[in-house]
Amino acid sequence: MSDEPRKPPFAASAPPAGGPPPLPGRAGRRTALGRESLLSPAELEQYGDLLLFARATVEGYFAGKHASPHRGTSVEFTDYKEYMPGDDLHRIDWRAYGRSRRLFVRQYEAETDMVLYLLVDVSASMGYRGGGSRLDSKYVLAARVAAALAYLMIRQGDKVALALFANKLRLYQPPGGTRAHLHNLLAELETVAPSSATGIPAALVECDTLFKKRGRLIVLSDFWDDTAGTLEAVSRFVHRKFEVLLLHIVHPHEMNLPAVQVARFHDMETNEEVQVDPEEIRAAYRDAARERVEGLAREAHLRGISHALVRTDQPYLDAIEAYIGFRGTNTMSTR
Repeated sequence: MSDEPRKPPFAASAPPAGGPPPLPGRAGRRTALGRESLLSPAELEQYGDLLLFARATVEGYFAGKHASPHRGTSVEFTDYKEYMPGDDLHRIDWRAYGRSRRLFVRQYEAETDMVLYLLVDVSASMGYRGGGSRLDSKYVLAARVAAALAYLMIRQGDKVALALFANKLRLYQPPGGTRAHLHNLLAELETVAPSSATGIPAALVECDTLFKKRGRLIVLSDFWDDTAGTLEAVSRFVHRKFEVLLLHIVHPHEMNLPAVQVARFHDMETNEEVQVDPEEIRAAYRDAARERVEGLAREAHLRGISHALVRTDQPYLDAIEAYIGFRGTNTMSTR
């Protein structure tokens, strides 16, 4: 077995001009993550109405997706979204329906969509899944959560942007709200391979100029980086009236060392190694791990930033529920 003591995780020795197309079928296609698909729409149906309710509770805080007073061509056309009950029937694009047999509504520049910005850590430490473990890696869990949130937000008519980072920003997909955009986000999440060191503050500074319209920012990471620098960088968005949620992804081994007699702990980002008896350091390590999580949650709360702990040995839907409980979110169980 191979793990690491000082800095876990531990590594073992645009729609086409003719209108918006439907999301391509994904059944039967293996991905780089070794699963059929990140997305399970059937599991997420129960959250549709709850997300609409959660959005309604913060409408006074920043602009969400509302019925626009503008109709027809009174403002500039920008995009399509799939029709949902309650949308203005006058703005259904019947030509797109004739081509796709799906109902789409035209959107205009003056409409106010809520924008969800997903910032996902793809550094090497996120690749940890435990030697011989059946658990998903931390990155796979983060990608599943990001895919689920993107699906739910686009389904209710909002827009989603995706940023992937390690020691710097690797990829940025600007906000979009179409099924084609969702397909592109899923493709990016499914093909990335975690690598390199972590650089959360630097990535957030880069994102500060890219995230132009205020909205909700979700950072999905194991947060193995400078806590003070991270919080300082995140605070830039709080000052800009963003709502921020830190989804803290951890593997059980990061909270309590694996039950082995001797282990070689291997830093996945620096390749440093040290061999120890886990029992000799278990109690001190457990206390330090708990303090690291609780310290981040405490300092985030003081800055008006929400924090939730999401473990790879618990259902990924826990993270969706943490999102729905936004603004009152405290750290979840560290046991």
